[in-house]
Amino acid sequence: MRPFTVGLLAVPKAVPELRLAVREHLGSACPEVQLCVSELLTNVITHLGEGTPVTLRITGRATRTRVELTDPDPHAWPVLRRAADADESGRGLALLAAVSTRWGVLQGPHSKTVWCELSTRTQV
Repeated sequence: MRPFTVGLLAVPKAVPELRLAVREHLGSACPEVQLCVSELLTNVITHLGEGTPVTLRITGRATRTRVELTDPDPHAWPVLRRAADADESGRGLALLAAVSTRWGVLQGPHSKTVWCELSTRTQV
């Protein structure tokens, strides 16, 4: 897989545009990767605010695809929580954890990167 890197501002209209760009880059439907991209970008919009600059990177090897989203706030870490049935939000990281083989956060001095890895065997 060719690496894919794009810098953008985290705004609601960017979510479907980025999903489409990822699909076009990968050359086929990739619902799990697109879901992870959507959830990571939506978390930035929700918790850091619209217009936050981010960088999306997607890389891959024979057995896995790695999705990374870097934002400029090294202190606002995502927290996996259990949403109640009536909650209208709070399921993003649970979805990410459910479709990925693993995920985590890398902290830099002036940024953080939330990443996940997906098995290429589950991407059909």
